[in-house]
Amino acid sequence: MTVVATAALAACSTGKVEDAKLASGIDLNNLDTTYKAGTDFYMYATGGWQKANPLTAEYSRYGSFDVLQENNNKQLKAIIDSVSALKDVKPGSIEQKIASLYKSAMDSTKLNGKSSADALAKFLENQDYGTPGAAQKWIDKVWPRLQRQGVEDLFGTYIGADEKDSKNNIINIMQGGLSMGQKEYYIDQDPATAAIREAFKKYVADLCKHALSFDDAKAATVMNDVMRIETRLAKASKSMTELRDPEANYNKFAYAELKQQFAGIDWDAYFGIVGINANDVKSVVVGQPDAIHEVEKVLKEEKAEALQNYYLWHALDMASNYIDDQSRALSFAFYGTAMTGKTEDKPRWKRAVSSVESGVGEALGQLYVARFFPPAAKERMEKLVKNLQVALAQRIDVQDWMTDETKKVAKDKLDAFYVKVGYPNKWKDYSDLTIGDVYLDNMLACNEWSIKQMIKEKFNKPVDKDEWHMTPQTVNAYYNPTTNEICFPAGILQPPFFDMQADDAFNYGAIGVVIGHEMTHGFDDQGSMYDKDGNLREWWKPEDTERFTQRIQVMREFHDSILVLPDLHANGSLTLGENMADHGGLMVSFTAFQNAIQDAPLDTIDGFSPQQRFFLAYANVWGQNILDTEIRRRVKSDPHQLGMWRVNGQLPHIDAWYEAFHITEKDPMFVPKDKRVTIW
Repeated sequence: MTVVATAALAACSTGKVEDAKLASGIDLNNLDTTYKAGTDFYMYATGGWQKANPLTAEYSRYGSFDVLQENNNKQLKAIIDSVSALKDVKPGSIEQKIASLYKSAMDSTKLNGKSSADALAKFLENQDYGTPGAAQKWIDKVWPRLQRQGVEDLFGTYIGADEKDSKNNIINIMQGGLSMGQKEYYIDQDPATAAIREAFKKYVADLCKHALSFDDAKAATVMNDVMRIETRLAKASKSMTELRDPEANYNKFAYAELKQQFAGIDWDAYFGIVGINANDVKSVVVGQPDAIHEVEKVLKEEKAEALQNYYLWHALDMASNYIDDQSRALSFAFYGTAMTGKTEDKPRWKRAVSSVESGVGEALGQLYVARFFPPAAKERMEKLVKNLQVALAQRIDVQDWMTDETKKVAKDKLDAFYVKVGYPNKWKDYSDLTIGDVYLDNMLACNEWSIKQMIKEKFNKPVDKDEWHMTPQTVNAYYNPTTNEICFPAGILQPPFFDMQADDAFNYGAIGVVIGHEMTHGFDDQGSMYDKDGNLREWWKPEDTERFTQRIQVMREFHDSILVLPDLHANGSLTLGENMADHGGLMVSFTAFQNAIQDAPLDTIDGFSPQQRFFLAYANVWGQNILDTEIRRRVKSDPHQLGMWRVNGQLPHIDAWYEAFHITEKDPMFVPKDKRVTIW
């Protein structure tokens, strides 16, 4: 999921441009001028913001995106409160579902009482646990239902676009089954990772003892089984960096061939369990065959009791967020504190809002848009995006590493971008989702509904290009290669990213760069492998690919050399696509900015030229405070570079930054011109 925003152009005031003088948008309090621009531009531009926004116990990282999310949380809560206060709400209406889901998450008495305990017991059905033959019976009877309710299996399954036939959906099988997410947590031997593994073992045992009333011996058995099976899966899994290769992760099989090549899994039974008629399955894409072969071995070699413990754990782990407070506290102690360094959970109301977003997000989004994002704003943003497309076309034209033939095809792809701004053209229908008054039951119902909807809407169906993969209230944005779309939800189209009162220097530097970022994802090391129709195929001339590969190697090596902690380097391969998009976003947005002010130059304000304010605005998007624990987690798992290095790792490769701040070879951030990244 890519962090992005949108561009702003000359007409970014609340009234007519000629009627009002737009502000600079730069808050001088965000700066720390004890630093020099050429020594540490990140601290120069954001040091004041960092001092004014210290980390609280609730956060392991707090930045501009979090500021906006906090504001959105308050807006969403206001909407939910108003819906909850309605009288005579019709049962089954979306208002009833929003209100009931929120109330069930907020009712601490019920969460910590009998109804919640009963819901967990009904969910797990493990009353015969440990009796002879009970494990296999439980696997045969209970596990299928848990799969339909969204409990994580030994591998993952979803229905999405066939990457080589992008107009049609296909079943995708992928590696999965890891509580800690990435394989490195199971195999790396550094002290920090080893400590997280020990914390995970303690979490498994403690939650089993608390929520299931297991004694020490039973809890230890579950923990050992879970750790052993997940470590097996982890060793066979690909790393996050390896998962960035679309070709290597596309392995298509006819259904008969799937059953032959992966005979250790009863595919007919599996698909039947989740609601797919196996007779209708034509073909399947297996993302990581080695991982699925390991699943076969696990199913064959592990005893039924060990498999039950693994499945039971994954169900309990998921449920821990929706039952009593002590279970939630144990979950937070691991996922919140041990993995990220947070020392205080989010307040109950924020977690409740998040659950409503997770369960009925588009329904809540429809109310959010009606209140906070008028149609005029959507129309304006669509025009702004088009201007950034013009600038990207200009950047393509001036590249000396692209042949004319590839330039033409690249611009065809750019012209074919499907732009989504604000909110969907059509909304999800939640009419067949039932929400009651028990939190766990409600979240399970939402999970099961989502799986059924995916099958109903996508299995053996064409791709719906109007589908949104984020809710309108999301503080984020994305590029989707298989539909060649860029999407900018309403949630991010507000200060501190998009300011209707600020001039172009601010808006192009902040939100404009983020739009350019998403656009250039269509031409990064992954996006460039998909054509204008979203199909995974070669469309560049071979000599272009060779020159492109040489240039991106400069980006990879530069970020590999960055020391994010005294004993930890950044991962230039994992972050390559996002780093390239940041570079492209800066180049494209600065070009669009120059276009916008060509006939209407901006004044110097507060001692800063328009060009300087562009780069200050960009830096302030990434202002943040972050714990070392969270830095370590993100370096293992996040394809985005850390905020500091999205500034200090990018600007030394932008010639216009040197000119704006008069950076010379005497400055520590100076990079010789022949060592700079030259892609866009």
